[in-house]
Amino acid sequence: MSDTYEIRVVGALGPVGRSAFADLAVDVEPVATVLSGALTQAELHLVLDRVRDLGLELIDVKLARPGPPD
Repeated sequence: MSDTYEIRVVGALGPVGRSAFADLAVDVEPVATVLSGALTQAELHLVLDRVRDLGLELIDVKLARPGPPD
């Protein structure tokens, strides 16, 4: 089952960062970038691994809204 998550990191992602998260929506705010998309728990952990591997500072992870039942 997938749910929609929002993952907020510090700063604006450049082209390399954006390409690392091509499977997610990327919205740049003044001091942060929000990555969002429908993810299973396993996919969420893979995205968080990418955040860590790129050395990004994680601000917040939240469940935006429940996804449709699978």
